[in-house]
Amino acid sequence: MPEIESYSFPNLENFVTHLRAQNKKVQLLFAYNGTGKTRLSMAFKEAGKETVTHTILYEDGDLVHSEDGEVLETSETTRDTLYFNAFTEDLFYWDNDLDNDIARVLKINQYSTFFGGLPELEMENRIRPLLRRYADFDFFIDYTNWHVMFTREERIQEQTVTYQNIKVSRGEERLFIWCFFLAIVQLAIDKQETYNWVRYVYVDDPISSLDDHNAISVAHHLASIIKTEGSEIKAVISTHHALFFNVLCNEFGNAKKFFIKKTKDGYNLKTTTDSPFVYHVALIKELRKAIDEDKLFTYHFNVLRTILEKAANFHGYSKFSDCIDIDGDDEDRTLHSRIVNIMSHGAYSLFEPVEMVEENKEYFKSIFDNYLNNYKFNDLLFVEEDIQPLA
Repeated sequence: MPEIESYSFPNLENFVTHLRAQNKKVQLLFAYNGTGKTRLSMAFKEAGKETVTHTILYEDGDLVHSEDGEVLETSETTRDTLYFNAFTEDLFYWDNDLDNDIARVLKINQYSTFFGGLPELEMENRIRPLLRRYADFDFFIDYTNWHVMFTREERIQEQTVTYQNIKVSRGEERLFIWCFFLAIVQLAIDKQETYNWVRYVYVDDPISSLDDHNAISVAHHLASIIKTEGSEIKAVISTHHALFFNVLCNEFGNAKKFFIKKTKDGYNLKTTTDSPFVYHVALIKELRKAIDEDKLFTYHFNVLRTILEKAANFHGYSKFSDCIDIDGDDEDRTLHSRIVNIMSHGAYSLFEPVEMVEENKEYFKSIFDNYLNNYKFNDLLFVEEDIQPLA
């Protein structure tokens, strides 16, 4: 068992200095709401700012002087942190067209450096593939008026009807902003000139309003981008969501992992080690509960597939179907594998879950029970345990 590191900091500035001194590509922070994660992210961002002063020169290289003979100077502020937190979400705000209730748009704060040079970067084409992982609506960015218009298509009597200027739900809005942010992170990783100043990416709780499965999806997606081969950008990720934290621990095996607690004297920070069961057990608990309460939804097939794929990888198999074995019956294995594959690729809305039909529920239970019978877990791992605040 690695030795647990423990640190105490009287203020956020000292805390930030410690985080920036760590020679790790990724640092993961778990803290309860109210601890100060958002304040920490802003302090981290501010610590990366630096004011640089330049003397002003003529074209021939001579210094420019004022009428009093003083050398004229100009200054600029540099920065190194691209961040996502509650303040990032506040860069977007709704104009609900209260007079006509028709042209509802999401306004963009065009003066923020977050949006530097976006009109030339074809952001729609960068955001849309990311958003399609999570949602079924579309959008258009108007850079003249700096707002976003949303649309949604619906099939009605064999015809496709497009609804314009819709107001998406709060959860869908957050997903759109999150994908906007991810597109900019990708630009920074690709060393696009507008974002070549980025040295750190700081992400604070990006998963509000999402269920557990989609928290898992967001964690996987974020990890895949940060782990882009050749990228030198470092990341700090903070969250109060235990499952999201555990998935990130699973994705970033070599990351520094910390628990944070606010104390009367400042902040306490302790390292934690990844536990081999939290990831799978958290998912299995969710599926057990859904079965016991007869609340199986179509997206639970995605969760089941995630478990099977992880099991296949751990046991050295090439595909998840190798972990489906129904009493040695190859025909049943083929059928059940096909069901999992089809159901886990459906275009289901994340915010309007669809309950499984009874036949699919029975298939689901059979596959799940078979998995637990063939890959035994210690029942003690399923005893309810919550992460406790640091002592």
